[in-house]
Amino acid sequence: MQDSTRSNEKDLITCFNLCRGVFGINAQLVQEVIKVGELTQVYGAPDEVVGIRNLRGRIVTVIDTAAHLGIGCVEMGPETRLLIMEHQQEHYGFLVDSVIEAVDLEQDQIEPVPSSLDPALRSRLLGVWRQADGLTALIDPDLLLTWPNQHNNRALANA
Repeated sequence: MQDSTRSNEKDLITCFNLCRGVFGINAQLVQEVIKVGELTQVYGAPDEVVGIRNLRGRIVTVIDTAAHLGIGCVEMGPETRLLIMEHQQEHYGFLVDSVIEAVDLEQDQIEPVPSSLDPALRSRLLGVWRQADGLTALIDPDLLLTWPNQHNNRALANA
């Protein structure tokens, strides 16, 4: 399944803690990592939308990444951060428990997602990266930036 020309390519991955798990996403998508700051609640928004925030004149929708992935909720603490990303000219801040590091990851280091994971979460992952001290689940950015009703519509369109 893997193309040998891609096997030695590297991707820079931003790794972060989320609900006692370690996750990663392509670092090229992360414009910046910031402290949470002051949030304004948005009434009638989906449960995973924690609020909005003004970031140097830009309105950023703040998403609880754990709730969005269906694995729990981020508990605010001193290490809680926002991963700022842009999608379709809108800015999003993905709330994570803490940011760990950025690592260069070769394509051949990525393994398939274990079938033991919850199917809803498994469908949002590209694969896992095995380290001596555990696994890092690599999030599919296309599906992270897709809301559940859009995900269902996209699946129907591809059927």
